Amino acid sequence: MSVPSAPELSVDRLTIRFGGLTAVDRASFEVRRGEVLSLIGPNGAGKTSAFNAITGYIAAAAGSVSYRGTRLTGLRPNQIAELGVVRTFQKTSVFAGLSVLDNIRVGLHLVSKQEPLAILLGAASVAREELALAAEAKSILQFIGLEARADQLASALPYGELRLLEVAIALAAKPRLLLLDEPVCGLNPAETANFMALLRSIRALDVTVLLVEHDMKMVMGVSDRIICLNQGRIIADGTPEAIRSNPEVVRAYLGTQRAAAD
Repeated sequence: MSVPSAPELSVDRLTIRFGGLTAVDRASFEVRRGEVLSLIGPNGAGKTSAFNAITGYIAAAAGSVSYRGTRLTGLRPNQIAELGVVRTFQKTSVFAGLSVLDNIRVGLHLVSKQEPLAILLGAASVAREELALAAEAKSILQFIGLEARADQLASALPYGELRLLEVAIALAAKPRLLLLDEPVCGLNPAETANFMALLRSIRALDVTVLLVEHDMKMVMGVSDRIICLNQGRIIADGTPEAIRSNPEVVRAYLGTQRAAAD
């Protein structure tokens, strides 16, 4: 399947340091509009650090990140999310004490058009918007496959459904670029297959996806392009077929993955 070549995200010589440790070393790459791009590599390769810098959770030591021509470097996470760059986390991050539906409503706060004064005064427009947002929240739950869980507390969901809920919250923020950090970690094969199908449906919504994942069956099955990091540096960038047969990638990462699977 061909994808548009216009860059959605541009990462230019990104460098991240923690004390004397260089987690990401002058990494440059682009995420093209409409594609699924996966970052792979051994633990500690710098994948999540790159995610954190792109989304404003940590500061880069050098380099820059731009989204559709807008510089993200130096912006706060909420400002980056408002531009349409939305992420999930390795560890499930939901509001455990709220219902599943209310979790989605929280995620919809970025699209609210109401001013604080109107909310305080109970303006009619606020009530109309609340109805519209509730309907949208239900639509998102249906899309993600959790409509039957709408009134349950998030804390009551099994782990696989918690991962789905986190993605649903991210979708509520209207992402144009969705960053998924190990979304199938801890899922069984059936749940992983369902998530792969969901990812294809998300892509059909014209959402570009940047994925960090260790499950190589999923990565090879959903990615248009794969970048492999090792010790903070990019060692390969190519199609799944090219990455699978790249000797340096096999030596640094895929060989370990295969040995673990045997």
